[in-house]
Amino acid sequence: MSEEAPVTDELLAGLEAVLMVADQPVTVEHLSDGLGVEPQEVSAALEELAADYDGERGARTRGFRLARAAGGWRIYSRPEHHDIVSAFLTAGHSSRLSQAALETLAVVAYRQPVTRARISAIRGVNVDGVVRTLLLRGLLVESGTDPTTGAVRFVTTPAFLEAAGLERIEDLPDIAPFLPEGDEANRTGEAGAADVAEFGIMGE
Repeated sequence: MSEEAPVTDELLAGLEAVLMVADQPVTVEHLSDGLGVEPQEVSAALEELAADYDGERGARTRGFRLARAAGGWRIYSRPEHHDIVSAFLTAGHSSRLSQAALETLAVVAYRQPVTRARISAIRGVNVDGVVRTLLLRGLLVESGTDPTTGAVRFVTTPAFLEAAGLERIEDLPDIAPFLPEGDEANRTGEAGAADVAEFGIMGE
């Protein structure tokens, strides 16, 4: 980055906001288009963020890192903290699923295989964090990609069936022929969550 065009705090904050919610690596070009900033400025800002997270320039080392992956950039938890993160998500006070997790699990159970984008569309909220939690809990697993978009699809696991006390996924109660796509999505997600919880996967 030239001295004539220094990296601004506004750009750094904007990049952090986008990268925190990204569920896959984001390219410099995509970030440039979304933030309305030249690619060279974005690249310089990303390098600065990565250095800051790594404890360079006098900053403390963060529990996460910004790294290049699959042609883009994404924020990841540091590998050395994997055991801590895994333990937090699978034991202790976090062992009971939240209402958001139950609703997300219900959507997948009734619509699998389903992409993260479809889950978000049905629930009307971002589900990135919830999906990661359910993956770590072993209740969801990746199952191929969507033939049209290439997005990863998710399905429930045998652990889900065991926790729900079901022999097969078809034993779930029939809440509706189809989950709604519009204004009733949240209500159906809540109804499905209630059914899932009733089978033994309890929420908070």
